[in-house]
Amino acid sequence: MSRKRFSEMNCPVAQTLEQIGDWWTLLIIRDALNGVKTFTEFQERTGIAKNILTERLGTLVENGIMVREKTRPEVNRYHYRLTAKGEALLPILIAIIQWGDQWVYGGEGPLRIVDAKSKETIRPLTIQAADGRPLSRAELRFHPGSAATTTA
Repeated sequence: MSRKRFSEMNCPVAQTLEQIGDWWTLLIIRDALNGVKTFTEFQERTGIAKNILTERLGTLVENGIMVREKTRPEVNRYHYRLTAKGEALLPILIAIIQWGDQWVYGGEGPLRIVDAKSKETIRPLTIQAADGRPLSRAELRFHPGSAATTTA
């Protein structure tokens, strides 16, 4: 049996991983969510090789997750900013952090996410029904959506 490439799969998980599935990419997004904007800052914070960082930032821009903007019109320097599509990745990063806190670090990881106003740690993310009730995996059903194909 041959393996399909992510880009050939009609699956939201596969298509999302095609755009953000690389661990360097997630670290770049993590840092962008924390206010990092320049190539140098991304490189220093992640330790990523410059050629790989160039490629990952290019892919994020190409996929509409980040935009590349000149810092000043007269200077050939740029910074990177998350788009609304990129900002929408925040719950995914929080879910990964919370999962890591529980399953990698045994309950208390090296990073706490707190409400800026109350300074209290945020609640764990949950899957909720339309009325706000938390749902378990057993209470979920997956049905084809409008973009489904028979080969999915």
